[in-house]
Amino acid sequence: MSYACIAEIVDAVDGREHVARAGDFELGFERLKDPFDPGVVVEDVIMEEALTLLDDALQIVERTGERWFAAELNRHKGRLLLRQGDFEAVEELYHKALSIAEEQEAKLWELRAAASLARLRRDQGRHTEARDLLAPIYCWFTEGFDTPDLKEAKALLDTLDAT
Repeated sequence: MSYACIAEIVDAVDGREHVARAGDFELGFERLKDPFDPGVVVEDVIMEEALTLLDDALQIVERTGERWFAAELNRHKGRLLLRQGDFEAVEELYHKALSIAEEQEAKLWELRAAASLARLRRDQGRHTEARDLLAPIYCWFTEGFDTPDLKEAKALLDTLDAT
């Protein structure tokens, strides 16, 4: 199982038109606009498969000690659980992702985890906490401001500054 494969599945669950692949699992779908359409079940199946794959990947991380992608795996799992409304688990996973990224001094993973946690806090009305979390990590960067991650972080900070 590749980590790129897991990211594709997470993107598919997010509603983008992708093909989710993992081992023998292969399913293409187009997100349906009508929530009462029976095809919505397909999204639920993909969500469960994505969570299973992420759990499998996290078990591999624990078993092998290969932690270079652990922060992202936890963040992606948090993104999926957010769609299910499990906010407590989401916050825990985002904190874990942030902690792993900090420990590894992986600034991109740290930025992504902080941005995810900041969005969650913003949505909970905790704007000051969100800004205080994200701003120092964003300010660490001295270049690459045209990359999607830094653009998204800047846009989030601008939104938080406006509130």
